[in-house]
Amino acid sequence: MLAARDLRKRYGKLVVLDGVGFELAEREVLGVVGPNGAGKSTLLNLLSGVTPPDGGSVHLGGQDVTRVSAASRCRRGIGRSYQVPRPFGDMTVFENVLVAARFGAGLREAAARRAALDALDRAGLASRANDSAGGLRLLDRKRLELARALGTGPTVVLLDEIAGGLTEHELPDLVETIRGLRDSGMSIIWIEHVVHALLAVADRLICLTYGRVVAEGDPAVVMASPAVQESYLGSDPGAEAEVAS
Repeated sequence: MLAARDLRKRYGKLVVLDGVGFELAEREVLGVVGPNGAGKSTLLNLLSGVTPPDGGSVHLGGQDVTRVSAASRCRRGIGRSYQVPRPFGDMTVFENVLVAARFGAGLREAAARRAALDALDRAGLASRANDSAGGLRLLDRKRLELARALGTGPTVVLLDEIAGGLTEHELPDLVETIRGLRDSGMSIIWIEHVVHALLAVADRLICLTYGRVVAEGDPAVVMASPAVQESYLGSDPGAEAEVAS
């Protein structure tokens, strides 16, 4: 569904990604972990087209989209959520998702309305459709961020720390929502610091450290690997409790 090949990105002397490569299969949830500054969000920026790579390539459905714009990649099937939700606060929840369907997917009015309602339902926000987006609590703001991504009609969804800031009580519902998307046929790349939430749904895991993949494979094996213990936990003290749980 999606492949990264030898992706590289640097800003001046700072190397952010250094030869990152992997493949995402249909109906797969690929988790991405690593310390702060490992290049995780930059990776999503390169995959979604927000930022151009300095080297390497991105392939969607077997086609090279490395030089394709973010807007065009969106219409080809890549949906994206961001770590910090920034909804249009003066619009309703429904109107926020409608914008994604109209301008992200390029749908006409009737089709966009249907797509927006379906996205809200899948994200668990249908009951809040007419509420002001600016008044949502954090869990629902995260769900709205997901719904806006779904409103573009993606086959691949990129999630950037969508569980961050949620309580332990709120996490299971979000995990079930993401598992339901995977079971419906969607492919997902999920960056997350709340490791136990990620492990509950990820089929495969990669760990990034200093812009490189240091471990890849079965989630439990990756999290127990010496590379993760040394680089990930050593660089991010708060992660140890997450891995242990």
